Amino acid sequence: MSSQEIPPLHATPHMLTYRLTFLMSGLCMGAWAPLVPYARERADIDDGKLGLLLLCLGLGSLVMMPLAGIMNARKGCRFSLYFGLTLVCATLPLLATLDHFYGLMLSLTLFGAGCGLVDVTMNVQGVMVERSTQRSLMSGFHGLFSLGTIVSAAGITFFLWLGASPLIASSVLIAGIVLFLLTAGRHALGVSGEKGAPLFVRPTRQVLALGTLCLLAFLTEGSVLDWSAIFLADYRGVDHSIAGLGFAVFAVMMATGRLNGDRVVARLGSRKVLVLSGLIAMAGFAVVLTLDNWLISLAGFAVIGIGVSNIAPVYLSLAGTQRSMPGELAISIATSIGYLGILLGPALIGFAAKATSLGWALFMTALGMLVIIASAPRLFAARSA
Repeated sequence: MSSQEIPPLHATPHMLTYRLTFLMSGLCMGAWAPLVPYARERADIDDGKLGLLLLCLGLGSLVMMPLAGIMNARKGCRFSLYFGLTLVCATLPLLATLDHFYGLMLSLTLFGAGCGLVDVTMNVQGVMVERSTQRSLMSGFHGLFSLGTIVSAAGITFFLWLGASPLIASSVLIAGIVLFLLTAGRHALGVSGEKGAPLFVRPTRQVLALGTLCLLAFLTEGSVLDWSAIFLADYRGVDHSIAGLGFAVFAVMMATGRLNGDRVVARLGSRKVLVLSGLIAMAGFAVVLTLDNWLISLAGFAVIGIGVSNIAPVYLSLAGTQRSMPGELAISIATSIGYLGILLGPALIGFAAKATSLGWALFMTALGMLVIIASAPRLFAARSA
């Protein structure tokens, strides 16, 4: 992964671009959720078809992510970023207006592909900047991604609440993306791959291990995203109208943890951060599952958000800096494997909840933190060997 074209840290316009790239990716990821009820009503989709439709977003991202590493290696971050954001801008109006189920499926698949391409590109660029500046920056970058998802979902919801149509509400976001592409986006990195690097390299055991560990972190995020409201409503007696507060406090604290994560990683080191993060997340799950009070459960979800906030950024940073395969391809592989946690994890939790209970299913999710804690010393021992 070349760092020759990375401007020095004091080059403010460039550093602003690197940070805004993560914010843009978050804005894209958060845009679809507020539009789902409108798309369902326009196309008259039942629950079964809605589940199939929602799967298209993840499948589009999952298919694109391995290809994104090749595109970044050959065309560079700037080209990949522009291509991905253009794909998002082209498909978002379709998601806001189409009333045909199969048209929505195709549009959402392409929208997911654009989001997946931007996601990999932001991480490739982020690791390159970390290597060039020799500073821990990935957690803060991902904090801006989390902030972007919150701003996007809340902003579109706000415009819809004011009476704007889904097309008008989403057009505000598109205008912001276009403004970024015409201004700060021009400073994105032009080249990310080493000259003559292969288009495909068989994933090494180290990269596969990092991807699997990312999967555990994303599985936790996905479990809170899809099941926290149901848990609060069914197990803590919370009204459905406010059951979404569980994920809200989780998301806010995860963003806060990431925005402060670089200082924590710089002070404690990545190994200690992984161990402490796993312990904090497990403590949060213990609070949620054992104390029968919905306000305390909200506090528990907030603790889980703090715990998992810096796990995935640390692993992605390690994937980009390992030497067993090209960094761009390693990040795309680790991201693809990790994304399975969000795509398939909530469904697996549903199956486990049906076989046992939702409480036990979330408990099994919490046990994944033990793997993160136990693997941290060995992971860094292998890197130093």
